[in-house]
Amino acid sequence: MGVNIREIIPKDAIKEIVLEELRGKVVAIDAYNALYQFLTAIRQPDGTPLMDSKGRITSHLSGLFYRTINLMEYGIKVVYVFDGKPPEMKYMEIERRKKVKSEAVKKYEEAIRAGKLEEARRYAQMASKLTDEMVEDAKRLLDAMGVPYVQAPAEGEAQAAYMARKGDAWSAASQDYDALLFGAPRLVRNLAISGRRKLPRKNVYIELKPELLELEKILKALGITREQLILIGIMIGTDYNPDGVRGIGPKTALKMVKAYKDPYKLLRSLPRAEFPVDPEKIFNYFLNPPVTDNYKLEWHEPDEKKIYELLVVEHDFSPERVKNAVERLKKAYREHFKGKQLGLDLWFRR
Repeated sequence: MGVNIREIIPKDAIKEIVLEELRGKVVAIDAYNALYQFLTAIRQPDGTPLMDSKGRITSHLSGLFYRTINLMEYGIKVVYVFDGKPPEMKYMEIERRKKVKSEAVKKYEEAIRAGKLEEARRYAQMASKLTDEMVEDAKRLLDAMGVPYVQAPAEGEAQAAYMARKGDAWSAASQDYDALLFGAPRLVRNLAISGRRKLPRKNVYIELKPELLELEKILKALGITREQLILIGIMIGTDYNPDGVRGIGPKTALKMVKAYKDPYKLLRSLPRAEFPVDPEKIFNYFLNPPVTDNYKLEWHEPDEKKIYELLVVEHDFSPERVKNAVERLKKAYREHFKGKQLGLDLWFRR
């Protein structure tokens, strides 16, 4: 779900960019967010995901492999950040998602029986599920490709935001806006899914372009602080209180935080009965989430043999396509990554 503050972000605070503008920059990608996008987008016309001969889903590996190579060809230093254990207060949202997926599976089967392929595809996308085995395969693939990943202790977006605040990454990357509440100075959206995409329920295609959002510009344009932005998120609904406060939308929440000035005073005035957990606990979690410094951002030469074994031998990918893609990956590594010193490079790009 994530927090939806799009409505109140001024249009001039959202900048469309091209991938060339990210050349040489370290971008910390919310791995689960990206993998779910691949699972959703890479499917057959009836919604069936890509699978190997043993019936194991491979859409996420296909998206991760080819999209990462594409980004690296632009010289973008991608690092994937994986979720750890979710906080207990996320339980309600996790259960809600399980219910939505379960209902989507039933509707998918009904649509297939009725021959309604467009509906079937939509429900199949909603039913997408990322298993532990799929996550481990994704990590194995990144290792083989020479691409670093970070295991977060809890929320991947919080870890990505921390890395960006610390200066180890230039920006966080996710479709959700939560990274801004977690304090990411920059957020890049549409990185994993940029390109031509079909609108849901319409025979219309649009061109999705990467977007850059800078936290300070947004806060300045709105005339608020990060603490007030977190409060807006809490009032309209986050993963930790999905329903938000009844009757309060983004615009109303913005007016309220400006009227109160003191975010803590407004926080204490919120109706506790409408929250599954103490809103102050949610507020403090966004300010001080569990993060780790236990990572190294190093890009290595790809291991062609390991890539081949995982994708071709284990998961039936096309040998020729994989070979061609690996050649592109090796070229990108030689041109943009080999011999580069991250620390010095990052210093001059801040």
